[in-house]
Amino acid sequence: MPLIALTGGIASGKSTIARRLADRGAVVVDADALVREVQQPGMPVLEGIAGEFGRDVLTAAGELDRARLASRVFGDPDAVRRLNAIVHPAVRAESARRFTAAFDADARAVVVYDVPLLLEARAEDPWELVVVAHAPAALRRQRLVELRGMTPEDADARIASQVDDDRRLAIADVVIDTAGDLSDTIAQTDALWERLRA
Repeated sequence: MPLIALTGGIASGKSTIARRLADRGAVVVDADALVREVQQPGMPVLEGIAGEFGRDVLTAAGELDRARLASRVFGDPDAVRRLNAIVHPAVRAESARRFTAAFDADARAVVVYDVPLLLEARAEDPWELVVVAHAPAALRRQRLVELRGMTPEDADARIASQVDDDRRLAIADVVIDTAGDLSDTIAQTDALWERLRA
């Protein structure tokens, strides 16, 4: 019943690896999806965000205006810390519930926590393996510009706002090099899957 953390910087190919592991049979718990769930209208997290950052971070329909909130906290470490203090405990509780449910359903399950902010949020958890998707920052910048339509300046800012590659690689038990073509990434992911199922 391995519990695996899968992390990587923005545009590192982490989602490609997560999808491949899911295709092979892993139960993937997506931290970003959990964040969106706990921020739904009526949830305590959304009320906490509105209380901390102002009700104008909500739309007229009472949903989170993600762009407005992002513009308010991006580049402000104290604001990011206050936001994380509201969001992370709820995501931690929900992810733990999902891990338990997966192992209750199948004691031999391979559960993968797809979490971009592992170092920032829950590096202390008892992972069997920490898997890092890695591509050089220059390549990730190119992907953000060409595939996601960001300006070079926005891409640089997003990359700079995350943990640097050296710190991320220092916690890795397995590194999947995503700088090559897709088939290389898939082959490395398949090798990881065979290791997990052995």
